[in-house]
Amino acid sequence: MATGTTKLENLIDPEVMGQMISAKLPSKIKVSPFATIDRTLEGVPGDTITVPSYEYIGDAEDIAEGVAMGVTQLQASSKKTKVKKAGKAVEITDEALLSAYGDPVNETANQLTKSIAAKIDTDCMAELQKATLTHDDENIISYNGVVDALDKFEEEDQLPKIIFVHPKQLTQLRKDEDFKDINKYPLKTVMTGVVGEIAGCQVITSKKVKNDGTSYWCPIVKLKSDDTDDEVQALTIYLKRDIVVEKARDILKKVTTTSADEHYTASLTNDSKVVLAKFKVTKE
Repeated sequence: MATGTTKLENLIDPEVMGQMISAKLPSKIKVSPFATIDRTLEGVPGDTITVPSYEYIGDAEDIAEGVAMGVTQLQASSKKTKVKKAGKAVEITDEALLSAYGDPVNETANQLTKSIAAKIDTDCMAELQKATLTHDDENIISYNGVVDALDKFEEEDQLPKIIFVHPKQLTQLRKDEDFKDINKYPLKTVMTGVVGEIAGCQVITSKKVKNDGTSYWCPIVKLKSDDTDDEVQALTIYLKRDIVVEKARDILKKVTTTSADEHYTASLTNDSKVVLAKFKVTKE
């Protein structure tokens, strides 16, 4: 245990705060239920990575006795993505620390965690907008429209799904008789933020849903079937290293500035798990 006089610079320990933020970050990233957190870039030189994507080889075939089976090539495509840096800084006055307005140190850690997680979520939402499976609807969001969008998956196994909608679309959904509001119907939610369900998709509102002035671009994402499902997830978040927290002292202003930054990149890694449904902003 440290002994002696407690000084202001001792109240903020960058190493401890960095560990605290790194531990909390994955759970604060909203898209984590359908994103893989990949740490293989840690300690690896370079700032550009190649993200692979494999095509399905097709169903297995009947083989007669003594007949050699056919051979199918594993087809792969790839894209390059560059690691980026996101950061935020908070300034705390000596008065705030000494007068103990709440818990400024923990609040700083919480706010920095929330800020970086929100930036990663924004990048992930931008990646979902790149989906190759799309559905353009001439009407506002509705049960029928969501059903038509789901048909793009052409799935046989009904996996759990979520749909991101803009908050302004929530009123339209609540007026749809097929929408199950979580306030009225008990739902086993797949992630935090679920407000209801329509056509088997759990609904999450987000202001990050794109609005091009004509349509809302609402991603529908398939989740894992269970914990043993090792299929590539819709998104992968590559973390280059743990959060780094640093502090600096301004002896003239008597303030302590704490900054946190993360090096990462987010990429759409399984196109088959996302349909981008576009619904009109208002009724025609």
